[in-house]
Amino acid sequence: MTATSPHARALAALGHDVRLSIFRLLVRAGDDGLRVGDIGAHLGLAPSTLAHHLSTLVDAGLVLQERQGREVFNRVDYPAMNRVLGFLTSECCAGVVPGAPEEAA
Repeated sequence: MTATSPHARALAALGHDVRLSIFRLLVRAGDDGLRVGDIGAHLGLAPSTLAHHLSTLVDAGLVLQERQGREVFNRVDYPAMNRVLGFLTSECCAGVVPGAPEEAA
């Protein structure tokens, strides 16, 4: 069994509508991030549902969590996000040889 690449894990995590909404909300929040409760309030998510989806985003390396007292703040790991974007665009417009097999990334 082959290990899943970090890029594939990140894209799989973002492939769910709720997680994509959480991620986009955190991108809009910027470096300050948001408390778990604030994310739930913005998106109308139950705490258990939110915890599950945040855990997936953290495990995928896209979201960082920091405890400040009793609150947990969540923010986008921008360098990780930029690595995924760079991976997706690294061969933009490089051309494709018709009939040539694609290499696995």
